[in-house]
Amino acid sequence: MIDLALDFLVKQVNTYLRMKLDPASNNDFIQLTNVSQLGQGDDANNANITVQNAFLTLVNIEEDRISKSQENFVRKETTVVYKNPKIYLNLYVLFAVNLSTYSEALKRLSLIIQFFQYRNVFDTTNSPTLDPKVERLLIDMYTLNFEQSNQLWAILGGRYLPSVLYKIRLIGIEEDAIDAESLFIKTIAINENNN
Repeated sequence: MIDLALDFLVKQVNTYLRMKLDPASNNDFIQLTNVSQLGQGDDANNANITVQNAFLTLVNIEEDRISKSQENFVRKETTVVYKNPKIYLNLYVLFAVNLSTYSEALKRLSLIIQFFQYRNVFDTTNSPTLDPKVERLLIDMYTLNFEQSNQLWAILGGRYLPSVLYKIRLIGIEEDAIDAESLFIKTIAINENNN
């Protein structure tokens, strides 16, 4: 689910950036990649990465315990299916821009922020290309203070790039495996034998 959600967002942002920067182009203005791997050789993982670009990187995952159901069963037509409840995740993603012209990097970063100001909720009704397994995406800007920002870039092992961090809420993860299945209880009989 994580890959489906992030691939979808990259396509949406690319479409928006193409419209704003160069409508005739088929270039990708943003790529899904680990920003900490930039400039670390020509291995197979980095073969399609353009170093002069904008990047989307997953930097943290958090369980959303408030949205988690406590029930371990699901009612179907005539049966009850027992399985563990779906886990909902919050993803923290970093949009970073690495361009040789600083003003152009700031322009691209501004357009990314502008896109999420314009559209911060994605579901199958307003985004038909969203995979049905991904129910809904809620996207909020997440602000770091200077110390947190320094720690994040130290973990990523790179020099600071113009960037913005977003929190993506409600990525659902669920295995279709069923633990048990039973029929509904329709009647209760009480045995009143007084021996």
